[in-house]
Amino acid sequence: MLIAAIEAGGTKFVLGLLEGTPGGSTSADSQAPTILQKTRIPTEDPASTLKAAAAWFEQAFRERGRAAVFGVASFGPLAGRFGQATWGRIGPTPKPGWAGFDLAGELRRLTGLDPVMDTDVNAAAFAEGLWGASRGLSDHVYVTVGTGIGGGVVTNGALLHGAGHPETGHVPVPREPGDEYPGRCPFHGACLEGMASGPAVGERWGTPAENLPAGHPAWDLEARYLASGFLPFVHVLATERIVLGGGLGSAPGLMELVRGHLRTRLAGYAPRLDEPGAMDAFIVPPGLGGDAGLLGAAALAMFRPGFPSSG
Repeated sequence: MLIAAIEAGGTKFVLGLLEGTPGGSTSADSQAPTILQKTRIPTEDPASTLKAAAAWFEQAFRERGRAAVFGVASFGPLAGRFGQATWGRIGPTPKPGWAGFDLAGELRRLTGLDPVMDTDVNAAAFAEGLWGASRGLSDHVYVTVGTGIGGGVVTNGALLHGAGHPETGHVPVPREPGDEYPGRCPFHGACLEGMASGPAVGERWGTPAENLPAGHPAWDLEARYLASGFLPFVHVLATERIVLGGGLGSAPGLMELVRGHLRTRLAGYAPRLDEPGAMDAFIVPPGLGGDAGLLGAAALAMFRPGFPSSG
């Protein structure tokens, strides 16, 4: 069965056509779909971005056959409550032209397919639990650190939704001593995303994060903020694992620093993470690499986790 999938990001859309078995088992022996072809297009205004996406799928369908199902893993926030009519619209965002945009509806109109949609990080968390670094666990979190910071949460084997979706990047974090950077988030200033996203790092230090050498004080400061942001995952969610991804989150040496600072912040209050090797198994890199988001979109289409059968 052919699966159309989009990982819709703030800077790029990843488009893919995959082959898998929709409606199959989510058990530990399930197999990830095969990516037949994929491409990337820049995220511009909604009209031009979706026009380019629809044209790519049209060509892919001519070459491979028409997809039967369609999954979309989108940047957030998504407006409304999961499963309601407003779900699939983009919520408040500084991205020009996107706030309030009906992404699901426009994709439906352009492709003729009914998309199953969730946040990009929820989709990646779902896929990592099925086929990646959190396979076999019932409670886990996927965090991406890049242009923004977001987290997808699986609890008791199900994606977490409430009045909306988890907004783990916008939790407040204590300001580190000596750090006078005001924060880059246009809504909250010094939330986790405002202090530790890629643009925040670049603005604070005057150069993009990828230009900062190993051992630069930026990395220790970044790890301190991430460790503070991860405390709710331990204390509130009692999660079994954090998968740390994204362009900045995957920077060499950063994960080790985060583990150390999180252990310090816990101060012995989570004894399970003080055991030898426990922290190394608690914060891990993605098992699906850079394809976690696209495979997550496909997983949404295959299994429709918690999504109304009518779409």
